[in-house]
This record gives sequence, structure tokens and C-alpha cells, in this order.
Amino acid sequence: MAGQPPDGEAMPADGSLPLPSADRLGDAPFGIYVHVPFCVTRCGYCDFNTYTAPELGSGASRESYASLAIGELRQAAKVLAGRAGPVQTVFFGGGTPTLLPAADLIAMLAAIDSEFGLAADAEVTTEANPETVDERLLADLRSGGFTRISLGMQSAVPHVLTVLDRVHSPGRPEQCVAWARAAGFPQVSLDLIYGTPGETDADWRTSLDRALAAGPDHISAYSLIIEEGTRLAARIRRGDLPAPDDDVLADRYLIADERLAAAGLHWYEVSNWAADAQAQCRHNQLYWSGGDWWGVGPGAHSHIAGTRWWNVRHPAAYAERINANVSPGQAREILTDAEQVTERIMLMTRLASGCPVSQLSRAGQAAAAEAVADGLASQDAFRGGVVRLTRPGRLLADAVIRAITS
Repeated sequence: MAGQPPDGEAMPADGSLPLPSADRLGDAPFGIYVHVPFCVTRCGYCDFNTYTAPELGSGASRESYASLAIGELRQAAKVLAGRAGPVQTVFFGGGTPTLLPAADLIAMLAAIDSEFGLAADAEVTTEANPETVDERLLADLRSGGFTRISLGMQSAVPHVLTVLDRVHSPGRPEQCVAWARAAGFPQVSLDLIYGTPGETDADWRTSLDRALAAGPDHISAYSLIIEEGTRLAARIRRGDLPAPDDDVLADRYLIADERLAAAGLHWYEVSNWAADAQAQCRHNQLYWSGGDWWGVGPGAHSHIAGTRWWNVRHPAAYAERINANVSPGQAREILTDAEQVTERIMLMTRLASGCPVSQLSRAGQAAAAEAVADGLASQDAFRGGVVRLTRPGRLLADAVIRAITS
């Protein structure tokens, strides 16, 4: 959960939803996100809500975390009153979820099933740092109901990993993919980052080739974003490292798209490539398609039928509220119909399936036509009633989206 949320309005102590959202419960697919805020070390580029201390005081610790999360799940079940399930997707993110024992992750998943019911074909993902998993843990997670693992590879080049403050040893992510396959995981994803100071085109190609050779069916590739307040931002500000260059980032994206497509992985969202429809991350698709989800854990965000809220950020404050049987929600905002339409356009435009032209205002349709004329959106798709970004358009996705939502 990056950055600071807006102020919002006060969250009721029982976490109840406003009537307009409560009346629409069950209208959209439902998923659950579980934020695990613990890490061994804090990467220099990361501004997520994570903590390196195993014990954070006031009942917040790795050992107690699963019981706290289960407490919030029980609160959620009361608020939703059986009207939101079954759960289509579950995603354990962080932080580093696999710092917790497999038994704790499985216990939280079992609580989700008990409180809401898991769909028969539910997708259950956990993120993992390659250094925190082994054959046994992966086998336990698979037998405990997990179907998908997303490994934070980031790079295969040691000097790039050093700048990012990543600590896994060379070859470890590839070994983890092999272990996950042996454990029976049907879906395995690798995350990569491009544009790290000091990274060359050759370094990036090496990372892509190593990732592909490992045999995942999904790869996410994100450009490095320098977040204020991080160690990496401070190093760049001091002049110790150069800032990422936009032209270089664009070139790296094109290299990725070409290499991944040649290997049979095709983009379905601007930063995500999959071998086929079954390999696409359904949990992220739930976000992108305007679905509903409950975010469990400190700093986690939720969305139900146009109401969005976020939990208190510090684990100790979170533990205090859960132990008092009070909602951990810090604040919320109720989106207007116009805001919901704008968000839907923003998200759909990033997808390979595109955004229906009918969703756009007249000004937005005119801007979409200009994007077609500029080669940023597909002419054939536009004639068919869809705004679909071309490869150059993906490089300028934010600008295209601003134009068509203006």
C-alpha cells in the first residue's frame, strides 16, 4: 500500500457500509486482499507500508499477525452479512507474506473460506521473496489451497540488485519456480523492475532471458519509480546515482514487450504479460474491472460498491483496534457516479481488451479519435467501438487516459 491516503471521512466503529453501497452488495465479483507488513530488510526503492522488526509492540508481531487478520475477517463477515461471497480471488501481498509460517497463511485462507466461502475455482496467490521460500514451504502452501505464487525476482544482475537493496542470491528465483512447479502450482509469476540506476540494456535483456528460461506463465515488469522519502530518492538527490531517464525507460519497455511476446507471453495489461487467459492474474483483473474487495491488514485498502476505505497504517494501532473489536478503518470516501465512470475508463484503457468508446463523453471520444490519428490507439479497434492502446500508446498510456477522461 504505497503513499499516503487522502483524509476522507470518519469510518464508523463497526465498519458498516453506507446504504447505497450496502444495497449493491453482491452485484460485482468479490475478492480479498491480505496485507502482510513484515520484511527482513527494507529495499531502498520501497515506500510500501512495511516493517522490518519482528515485534512492533502493543500486540503486533509476526507471531500474532494471523490471529489479528482473522479477527478482521470476522468483522468483515458481519458487515457483509453473507451477501458478498463466494470469494473469487485471494491475494496475500506485502511486505513479504512468506516470512510467516505456511501454517499461518493457510489458517488465514481457511478463515476466509469459513467466513465467506471460496469459489470452487478460486485463485489464491501469495507474493514471495525468493529467499524466504523453499521446497517444503511451497509444497505446504500448495496442499493448503494456494494456486498461484508471485516471486519478486526484480533483476538477474547482481549490481542491479545491489542498487535496489535486494538480497537474493543469483539463480534463486529460477530455483523457486522449479520448486513451485514441482509442488503443483498451476500458475507461477515473476516480477521484474527496469530502469534501475546503472542498469544497461544488456543487463535488462539478461534479466528477461533468465526470467523466461525459468518457465513462468506470467511476468510483470514495472519501471522503477523514485518515491519521495525512500533511501534511493535520497541517493539520487545527493547525486550518488543518476535519476531514471524517461527515454531509457521507454526503450526498456519496448525490449520487454518484444522479448516476452517472442517467447509466447502477451500483454493483457500495460505492465503484465501472460501465456494465455488462464495465466492472467484474476485478482488484479478484479481491481481493473471495478470488482469489490476487502483489504485486510494495516494500511490495506478496500472497495465495496463505490465506497473505498483504508485501514490505520501502523501494525500496533491496527492490533489495538482489532483486539477492541473496533473497525481498523481509518477513513473512507464515497465515490460519485462520475468518479466511478472515470476510474473505470482509466483502468479499462490499460487493458489489452480496451475501453468501450460508449463509456466516453463526447470530448473523450474526440480525444480518442486524436489518439488513433497519432498512432496511440488502434484504428480498427476504434472503428469496432473500443479504445485499445497500440504499443506506442502504451508508452504514453497516462497521457492518453488523461485526454479521454477530460
